[in-house]
Amino acid sequence: MKCKFEIFVLAGLAAFLVSCSKPPAPKEEQPLTKADFGRDASGRPLHLYTLANRQGLKVSITNYGCAIVSILAPDRQGRTADVVLGFDSAQGYLGEHPFFGVIVGRYANRIAKARFKLDGVEYRLAANEGQNHLHGGLRGFDKVFWEAREVSGPDGPALELSYLSKDGEEGYPGNLSVRVTYSLSDAGELRVDYYATTDKATVLNLTNHSYFNLAGEGSGDILNHVLTLYASRFTPVAKDLIPTGELRSVEGTPFDFRKPTPIGARINADDEQIRYGGGYDHNFVLDSGGSPSPALAARVVEPNSGRVLEILTTEPGIQFYTGNFLDGTVKGKGGKAYPKRSGFCLETQHFPDSPNQPSFPSTVLRPGQEFRSTTIYRFTVEK
Repeated sequence: MKCKFEIFVLAGLAAFLVSCSKPPAPKEEQPLTKADFGRDASGRPLHLYTLANRQGLKVSITNYGCAIVSILAPDRQGRTADVVLGFDSAQGYLGEHPFFGVIVGRYANRIAKARFKLDGVEYRLAANEGQNHLHGGLRGFDKVFWEAREVSGPDGPALELSYLSKDGEEGYPGNLSVRVTYSLSDAGELRVDYYATTDKATVLNLTNHSYFNLAGEGSGDILNHVLTLYASRFTPVAKDLIPTGELRSVEGTPFDFRKPTPIGARINADDEQIRYGGGYDHNFVLDSGGSPSPALAARVVEPNSGRVLEILTTEPGIQFYTGNFLDGTVKGKGGKAYPKRSGFCLETQHFPDSPNQPSFPSTVLRPGQEFRSTTIYRFTVEK
């Protein structure tokens, strides 16, 4: 009996020692957390919401401007870096900046001469880029507080942000109720769902304006990133970057990214459209044409890190912008300067100036209709 007791004690002690020798299990990330992110001049609090998946991808969003503040993405070695340009604190977003990570609206991109006609009525908007209207005006969706709440998404907790844009705001008609929902899957997909209704006919074009650098923000230019755009046509522009109305083939032009091509390969080409944009600042007509479910629109590979970004969308167009107006005066995270071409944008959208271009896909939203749009940012790595 004594022998059996001693064996039992020794076995228990051995199990205890083995368990003590094991490293502690890593702390599992909470899928959605909330933290303070400073205050505006009136004392109103900003918050930072972070979505995390089990593969180490983290996306942080603030309720001011509905902005994506950071995306921490692993490389082929498992090392993470922040792959979007932006700021460490709320103050950067409260000041003037080139739309880092924000939701832009009511109308993303440009409207010619800051006016349009709808049902026979002319609406005048703020002219905030020369004589034209850009990204919603003087106080667009990027400069307002959004109401945030946790909701249940297809892959777990999601962040829903909502805003009521009142009739006449920035010159637009109708009380527009907008919702933007961010969700993150374990497959590395950041999904952005847009939803809106109105009580009066209006125009609407929403997008996210994140600047990406897959090598890590502040690490240099993006010219060696390899881009594929699933678009056979683009919308050429006049000198003021307003579309001419033409849908031009990319064949034989610097705009042909149908095969993987470094962004910098033709960015300084002797081409009128390149000169007008100072590089790429153009809307591409997606071959998917705006599909009911998200279709592949773009793929970007950063060769050194192996990071890959694929963009899928239900929208008919995508604005490719190569940070041509960045000039190093904006100091971002860690005080790093963001010089020219240190980030690129791929803004899923309807076409610029659609309210004045009858041949473009319509951006009119009427009472009783629901605006729905989805864009997915899929992060993976190439070994």
